[in-house]
Order: sequence, then structure tokens, then C-alpha cells
Amino acid sequence: MSAESIAKAANLAFSSLKTLSNTQRSTALQKIHDALAAHKDQVLEANKLDMDAAIEHKFSSSLIKRLDLSSPGKYDGMLQGILDVANLEDPVGKITLAKKIDEGLNLYRVTAPIGVLLIIFESRPEVIANITALAIKSGNSAILKGGKESYQTFKIMSDIVNETLAKDTDVPKDAIQLIQSREDVADLLSQDKYIDLVIPRGSNALVRNIKSNTKIPVLGHADGICSIYVDENFDIVKAKRIVVDAKTNYPAGCNAVEQLLFNKNIPVEQINEILQTLIAAKVTIHVTEQVKQILTIGESEYIKDAEEDAFDKEWLSLDISVDLIDNVSAAIAHINLHSSKHTDCIITEDKAKANLFLHGVDSAGIYWNASTRFADGFRYGFGTEVGISTNKIHARGPVGLEGLMSYQYHLKGDGHIASEYVGAGGRKHFIHEDIKL
Repeated sequence: MSAESIAKAANLAFSSLKTLSNTQRSTALQKIHDALAAHKDQVLEANKLDMDAAIEHKFSSSLIKRLDLSSPGKYDGMLQGILDVANLEDPVGKITLAKKIDEGLNLYRVTAPIGVLLIIFESRPEVIANITALAIKSGNSAILKGGKESYQTFKIMSDIVNETLAKDTDVPKDAIQLIQSREDVADLLSQDKYIDLVIPRGSNALVRNIKSNTKIPVLGHADGICSIYVDENFDIVKAKRIVVDAKTNYPAGCNAVEQLLFNKNIPVEQINEILQTLIAAKVTIHVTEQVKQILTIGESEYIKDAEEDAFDKEWLSLDISVDLIDNVSAAIAHINLHSSKHTDCIITEDKAKANLFLHGVDSAGIYWNASTRFADGFRYGFGTEVGISTNKIHARGPVGLEGLMSYQYHLKGDGHIASEYVGAGGRKHFIHEDIKL
């Protein structure tokens, strides 16, 4: 089946999918959940084949962690995400503006799905469940293309989803297409006539390649260079908890902290205490000369000199870059220069400085006294997420159902014609009164 045929079929299916009721869409998600739960053992067996191949080919540790569906709670969490999305409020058809233009002529702005989504991802097989759930619930068609490293897992999961949709639901069979072909995605990226949005999930190289090779709008982020700034007026217990969690909870995640900035006025012993806590968690600290001069920890295999690109690097491992900063304004300037506009945090007890940071940092997520690992659609209460966007137009941050919606204007009249409406001073002009929702 050609890329054009796939995209065209998805576009046609979208026309039917968006007219289904919320009950029909949510019931389909329940069916998918049940089928994936029933075939858990087979999916994990396939996933082990992918894991073994990844290890044999010496893929990066971060990719292998993303690929693994067998880690504690990951598969069940994926299944719960489907149910969470199914139970969310219907995002389709919400009236967000209502205005009376004239007697019998009313204007409404109504939420509507975007259309056809193309999701291209590497390693993360749970994306299949996440995207399928979000797309169906939001009334969007989706074409999913997985990477070769997750081929075996993708194949069995796609077979389960495709069979379930075809047999047990009202969702059009082409509304969710899981493409198992190993062929290049270039042909799909050229289908701007039928595909409305591309969402890449994977490496920096994948995202940049997609952005350079399509006319279709792209939603996502290339890097996850997240920073934490510790201000001079701070609680050290909170700081240690937040910094260690943000780095070690899941270091391969795009929301893991990659650079740590200390206010230079913080007592030396407190800086060393926080860094010692990181080292105890087996985190390698890459320190600037300024930091090196105040270290009292002693020699350690977990202390290295920061290289020139240390603050422009997404480590995706148990590594972190560390520097001293003059004040909160300098921290904001540093982060806006070096971060990837993903998620950044300030640790402080000073409300004024926190607010300056929250309004000064130009990122999708800015936190006060909270781990950057909270940058996640599930933790935001979105059920799950289609990805995290550092775009400034349309959706930003973790993208859930709302981020997959656009809107339309519905104008309801009774034989009204524009030529009778010539504005103030004419024979007739508009009333323009808000209608109570």
C-alpha cells in the first residue's frame, strides 16, 4: 500500500471518526485496553526479542531503557493510561465562544479535532497505546510508524490494535493505521494534502531530520536540556530531594535535569552537601573551574571537569553539568541561552525571586520547588500524552487531548445575507451580543 493510499484512507476515515459519539470512542478504548491486557505475555515476549537485539547491536543505554516494556509497572501503567484517557471529558464539540450577531444569527466557536496525525517514533513501544488512545478520544485519525529497534513489539501490538478496532468497535478501520514496514518515512512526510500534523518521538537526529524534510507542521521537541537553579534563600532538604529525583528518577527521560546552577552566595558546605548527595546516587558531576575550586568532597570517579559543550548537552544518563551563577537574573539569562525550552526549575523560599524566574524563563514548563520529572501528560492529569512540545504556536509542554484539538466557527442563521449588513451607518448593522453558555 503506497504512502499516498495510507494517508488518503486516514483522511477519509477522519470524516467518519469525528462524528462518533464520546461513548463510541471511549468504548473502543476499553476494548483496546482489554485486548492488550489479555495478550500481555505475548507482547513482552516480543519486546524481549527487541531488547536482546538492541543489546547485541550495542544501542545506547537510554534507548534500551525506553525500549523496555518489562520494567516494573511500565506495561500496566501503559494500560491504565488508556483507561484514563477513555474516562476524560469529551474534548470534541465544546463551545468556547457564543455571540449573537443579529436576531436569529448566532456565531459559535466549537472545538474540533485537527485531522490526520502522523506519529514517527523510536524505541518507545508504549507510544502505540498512548497515541491510539488520544487520537480516538479526540476524534483524530493517526498513522503510526515505529523504528526498527522496536519492530517485534510494534508488530504484535499493532496486530492486536488493528484486529480489535476492526472486529469490536465503531471506529473506522483506517482511522488508526500502524505501519509495520521498514521502509523510509520520506513518502509519508510528503503527503501534506492528507496529513495535518507530524509528531516525532525520538532522538534529536530524528526530530531535526523530520523538520527538514516535510511541509507538514511538526509538533515536538528536539532536546530535553532541563535546568535547576538553586537560589541563595532555599531549603536544603527540599533541594536535595528535588535535584536527586530530577536526575535519577528516570535519567533517560527528556524531563530529567541536565544542568544544575547554584547561586554563588550559597555557603560552600551546602553546595558540597548537595553534590555529595548526587555522588552518593552514582551521578557524575561535570563541574566548571568555579565549582572545582570550592569542592571539599575529595577525589572521586564521579567528579569530572565540564567540557566546553557541557551546558548545551542532553546527557540522558547519570551525568549532570554544574556551575555557579551570580543571581536569579543571571540564571534566567543562562537558561534562556542554553536550555531547549523544555522544563526548568528554581529552588527558593523567596516568592519574589520565584515569580521573576517563572515569568522570565522562556520554556514550556517553569517550576518552583518541584522536580522537572513532573513534566509529563500523565502527571498533569491528561491521562497520557502524545509528546512534549517546545513549540510556541498551538500546543506547548505535555500535549494531551487539548493539544490535539483545533476549533471551527459555526454560524447559524435564518436566511440572513451579508449584503444587508454594511456596518454602522448602513441600513442594518450587527448587534454583537454575547450569548450565555
